[in-house]
Amino acid sequence: MSGRILVSGSSGLIGAALLGALQTGGYEVTCLVRSAASGKGRIAWDPAQPLAPESVSGFDAVVHLAGESIVGRWTQAKKRRILESRVQGTRKLVEALAAASQRPRLLISASAIGFYGDRGEETLREDSASGNGFLPEVCRAWEASTEPASKAGIRSVQMRFGVVLSASGGALQAMLFPFRMGVGGKVGNGRQWMSWVDLNDAVGAVQYVIKTDRLQGPVNVVAPNPVRNTEFTKTLASVLSRPAVLPMPAFAARLVFGEMADELLLASQRVEPSKLLANGYVFQQTELRKALERILKK
Repeated sequence: MSGRILVSGSSGLIGAALLGALQTGGYEVTCLVRSAASGKGRIAWDPAQPLAPESVSGFDAVVHLAGESIVGRWTQAKKRRILESRVQGTRKLVEALAAASQRPRLLISASAIGFYGDRGEETLREDSASGNGFLPEVCRAWEASTEPASKAGIRSVQMRFGVVLSASGGALQAMLFPFRMGVGGKVGNGRQWMSWVDLNDAVGAVQYVIKTDRLQGPVNVVAPNPVRNTEFTKTLASVLSRPAVLPMPAFAARLVFGEMADELLLASQRVEPSKLLANGYVFQQTELRKALERILKK
């Protein structure tokens, strides 16, 4: 299968891996980049400024992954960048796509399981309500920004990514140093659910959505077997042949990370990939230990 695909956020963890996979799969890929200069395979854009419809006309699909990193202390300025980079950028892109003379058949826009907030033991599916807090607020506004595409007849999918596991970036990379030093451990009481996904499956799910016309609306991108934080940290330590003996109490997490601790590290999200499973996607990695062993080449 081939076609023309426009990708934003191609330098990020998922975007960089997706770029290679799409090119290997025979697609012609153009990157939407925050750069002053366009060139072969690149279109320059400023997410805060209107985008010319003719510059994004003629693509078969658009995969929009760009947004300010949520990692870091959430000052008011940081929170504003997190929100505005997603909402403004998505809206500007989608308005251009809706006005293009040759609209894409598909828009895939990133979102996150942060949509659900801290939900304890509840099993969360795509039709579950949104939660309370900053990340649910961001995700609701982010997803709502894609509405002009749907109204223009473009199949729109909001991919709610869980914790993406890779040794080259994201949460796992940040955890590797302390765990390899033998000073890793659970966060808080360790009972919070973590909904993870191997990077290869995150990319595989995007490719599957491109090929599967019946998928639309929100899609949870998580492995079928979430684990509690205690199990995650014990498994990671075991794969690295290190102890996991230094837990980070909730108060210490809040001291170091502020508000981010409550919404990212201490929040419990037990998420199911209901739509992917119902539509026949076969996960490459369903068990955490095997996923970590593959990633860390153990």
